[in-house]
Amino acid sequence: MRFAARALAQAWWFELVLPRFGLARFAARGRIRRLQKLARRFHALAADLGGLMIKVGQFLSSRLDVLPPEITRELEGLQDEVAPESFASIVAQAEHELGIPLDRAYATFESEPIAAASLGQAHRARLTPTLAADLGFSDVVVKVLRPGIEQIVEVDLAALRRVARWLSRVKLVNRRADAPALIEEFATTSLEEIDYVHEAGNAERFADIFADDPRVGAPVIVWERSARRVLTLADVTAIKITDVGALQAAGLDPDAVAAELARATFEQIFVAGFFHADPHPGNIFVTPSAEHGFTITYIDFGMMGEITDELRDGLQQFIFAVASRDARGWVVATQRLGVLLPSVDTVELERAVTALFDRFGGMGVAELTALDPRELQQFALQFSELVRTLPFQLPESFLLLIRTVSLISGVTSALNRDFNMWDAVDPFARTLLRGGGTSTARSVGREAVAILSALARLPQRVDALATRLDRGELAVRSPEVEQRLRVLDGTVRRATSAILFTALLLAGVILRPTDEVLSWVLIGGSALPLLHAVAPWRLR
Repeated sequence: MRFAARALAQAWWFELVLPRFGLARFAARGRIRRLQKLARRFHALAADLGGLMIKVGQFLSSRLDVLPPEITRELEGLQDEVAPESFASIVAQAEHELGIPLDRAYATFESEPIAAASLGQAHRARLTPTLAADLGFSDVVVKVLRPGIEQIVEVDLAALRRVARWLSRVKLVNRRADAPALIEEFATTSLEEIDYVHEAGNAERFADIFADDPRVGAPVIVWERSARRVLTLADVTAIKITDVGALQAAGLDPDAVAAELARATFEQIFVAGFFHADPHPGNIFVTPSAEHGFTITYIDFGMMGEITDELRDGLQQFIFAVASRDARGWVVATQRLGVLLPSVDTVELERAVTALFDRFGGMGVAELTALDPRELQQFALQFSELVRTLPFQLPESFLLLIRTVSLISGVTSALNRDFNMWDAVDPFARTLLRGGGTSTARSVGREAVAILSALARLPQRVDALATRLDRGELAVRSPEVEQRLRVLDGTVRRATSAILFTALLLAGVILRPTDEVLSWVLIGGSALPLLHAVAPWRLR
């Protein structure tokens, strides 16, 4: 809680207060250094606390496509390096869950863990001869949940919920997202991760989906040696996917691995509708194969996401709008997906999207990368105010999807800095556009009903419009003018508060020699208008 409070206070001071006093360049000059220091502090904190804090660090350290390498390097150690539990406590946990002594459950069980993750740790073991003969393999990895992790997760979630409540009081945040709702979704997935029976079911479902794809693999589950807090699975450890040197030494092209990883990701999202939602580098291995080149094997299926029919239909409408450069359709599809809040200014947003489609629509990735950066900067500046104040949120169905794409984008960037994973989405987007027959028919049918309904209401709406014109009740809105007036009104209010603060402070200083009590009252009272003048949150 102290770390979060200090980080928020630092961001408020450097990113909001100083720029209001004309010190934006000063604040920007030391931004990277401040973020590096913050990342180092978080690294130490997360390693000390463990639990869900490690998950936050894993996500940030994988954002190589967004965060500068100076920052991600500070968090890289959190991917795999977590202090392990004592072997005695692991043995006690495993024997309690399996109901038999460890030396009877396994032929051998290594005391040193091969990985110590945030919620559990993994040990290599060998199955007993009888069980190995039945399954066809003997080398396994045994995952054991950290003793007491349920209580740690409960405490972490309580802290995160409190931080979310803080953020919900910041106007800049609550206009864009429902922070408490995001934390509740994170809580749901975190609680699923500490149930290994749930994870085992996910792994088998994933393996069934890709049973005919030799490039994508998953470990076999040993149900006879698995329970809620213990999971035994075939040992599939191989080359870590971001180990470029090891890939090249094995004769594999990192660019080809990046392309195949992107393909497998979009296959999960657009075709299977069931995807691995925690694909950080520690959870993906590459195994060389003489027949197929290589196989990408996923582990850790505690966090999975699903694409519902509703979300698939929304994505289909969204892609239709982009393909046809229909700005109005794009806005409607985005609203249906639940990304835009009801308060969004659709008129101004539609104008911006129209300009975007007119200028950049239809361009390929190569054409976009060849554009003059000054042109892109000019376009961004033109609509910067709209983007900055755009009210959006991340619906529950989007959270894991965005996390997955973000992590995979970071991994592909580590394999090939110039790789653009969005090139890989094209065939899957076309498949979604074609819709697979029944899906397309259903979507077209809904659109036809909507059009017929609108046509049926059109005469009545035209008559109502004519009546309002006759009465002089028609009002014309200018979203841009309204936005400028809101900004001007806020500026005037803050200026008034600043003047009031100055007056109270000076009065207090002047009266101090004659009336010390009144002087301190005035000086203390000046704090309230000062807060209103510089604070980013909305007083309630």
